[in-house]
Amino acid sequence: MPKPYTHPDAEPYKPLNWTGLEPPAFAGPVPHHVAVVMDGNGRWANRQGLPRTEGHRVGVDAMLDVIAGAVQAGVKHLSVYAFSTENWKRSPSEVRFLMGFNREVLHRHRDQLNEWGVRVRWAGRRPKLWGSVIKDLEIAEELTKDNTRMTLAMCINYGGRWEVVDAMRKMAEDVQSGRLKPSAISEKTIAKNLYLPNMPDVDLFIRSGGERRTSNFMMWEASYAELVFDDALWPEFSRENLWRAIQTFHARDRRYGGAVDVPRA
Repeated sequence: MPKPYTHPDAEPYKPLNWTGLEPPAFAGPVPHHVAVVMDGNGRWANRQGLPRTEGHRVGVDAMLDVIAGAVQAGVKHLSVYAFSTENWKRSPSEVRFLMGFNREVLHRHRDQLNEWGVRVRWAGRRPKLWGSVIKDLEIAEELTKDNTRMTLAMCINYGGRWEVVDAMRKMAEDVQSGRLKPSAISEKTIAKNLYLPNMPDVDLFIRSGGERRTSNFMMWEASYAELVFDDALWPEFSRENLWRAIQTFHARDRRYGGAVDVPRA
């Protein structure tokens, strides 16, 4: 039975450009907000003949590499799906591992992210989430609150539908108290009541692992996002995969419901 992840030593963190790679020359401005579903840790581990939890351990290096690659590329907002509200359905031993693992990752790497100029924020629900995980999230948020290079949203105990439900509840309370008129509710009102109301909408939505679904992630924010599905399992994903996804983003024609009439000659 896997035990909660603990690491005996905090290894010296790596500098931002540790691979020596530089992003390519993109065809246009980089997407302002990139959302990533980090899928495939368990399948990667099983293919190596290892327990699923080993895939999560290796996946941390991939996450840090992608964060560094996003900073290099000039992405201003990056959201990563670290633990969903549906992940509670997994075995108690894996849930226990993931809770302890998320706490240790935050504890070990907050100084690293701070030195990179990354602001850490948490998006998710308090119910059921370990108090120690919430504490480490809050410590990371406080430590990095003045950083402006990039904002990293750690989505832990997050679900897109729950985010909308929680927003509806807050608005219902405002209506009941007289602070909000039902007739005044708009898209902007809903957006103001989301977990991170000052985060812009998602421009580029990436999922690793070969699956072609969004899995209840950023449902409201990603309404007009460009979707890129990468077959690489998450431990095999790198900043180069991110940069290729950005290149794919630039090849898309984003019309937001509009259209251009171009008859064939």
